Amino acid sequence: MEVIVLSSQSVADAFFEQPTLLLARSLLGKLLVKETELGIAAGWIVETEAYIGPGDRAAHSFGNRRTPRTEVMFGPPGYVYTYVMHTHCLVNIVSGEPGHPEAVLIRAVEPCIGVDLMYDRRGTDKKLKELTNGPGKLTKALGIVKEDYGRPFFERPLYIAEGRTVESIAAGPRIGIDNSGEAREYPWRFWVEGNPFVSK
Repeated sequence: MEVIVLSSQSVADAFFEQPTLLLARSLLGKLLVKETELGIAAGWIVETEAYIGPGDRAAHSFGNRRTPRTEVMFGPPGYVYTYVMHTHCLVNIVSGEPGHPEAVLIRAVEPCIGVDLMYDRRGTDKKLKELTNGPGKLTKALGIVKEDYGRPFFERPLYIAEGRTVESIAAGPRIGIDNSGEAREYPWRFWVEGNPFVSK
């Protein structure tokens, strides 16, 4: 399968510079790819969540909180924001204009390339849909690590590639942000309707 990278700077800029809520929807169906020494693993993005700081209480950048962890979010869009939560690495795409720290979390992907490698990383006892149906699961399956922080998403080894057309998109509240006040009700989670790899 040929993988077409969003590598042209003009193409990458046009895609990643979309408003965050639109980017979160536009990412559905795109291919998330990670190349490592062990091989290539990739999956079609089927679920995302938008975080629009500094006014979003669920965002790490709420109140313009600028720390070594959130620093990349204050830069240009299209870069990798990884962090560890409960021992799991999660991967986000920086969005918004420079100085406006926003991001899109990739919550789930549908395996496409390197399924055997995903089983090696996640365990051969897993069902196929269990390999990547969650933000911590997909990073382990694809080999995405905290050290990918700050990489551009339009260059190898971790990148977004052209994918497939999505017919129907659903939206609803984000998951796991119960302590974020009114922000927990914002319908900023998007998923491919009916796809079995969606996290919940």
